[in-house]
Amino acid sequence: MNLTWVALGIILLTHGYVLKISTFTTAGTVDYFESIGFPAIAAYLVIAGEIFDALALLIGAFTRLAARLPIPILLGATWMHLGNNWVFSAEGGGWEFPILLVIRAVSISLGGAGRDAVDNLAPMKSFVSFRSSTQAITE
Repeated sequence: MNLTWVALGIILLTHGYVLKISTFTTAGTVDYFESIGFPAIAAYLVIAGEIFDALALLIGAFTRLAARLPIPILLGATWMHLGNNWVFSAEGGGWEFPILLVIRAVSISLGGAGRDAVDNLAPMKSFVSFRSSTQAITE
């Protein structure tokens, strides 16, 4: 099992469910997003993205895609923390942790999940091969 994609999945699930839904509440997260100029739908998309990407990463399904999708969210988090200093323990949280997650997500999206992922099961491999073939034809 590749701990890199599992760790990213755990972190995304923690931020999407535990932090944004359980701790801040969905309404509180929506209010925060609106207070910094984002529409409410952005909060729902971030929450859903973090949770669904996390679940896919935790089992190693659609790993490259699941690692790519949260990159804009993670870049946004990095951008939001830029003014708070480098160290994440700084007041308001620095940007070292979000940028580390961006690097981890890019690494996974380029390298894939590894041999223990659901991606490597025979039916999944057939689907991925078919999908890659049809993409090559349409591009």
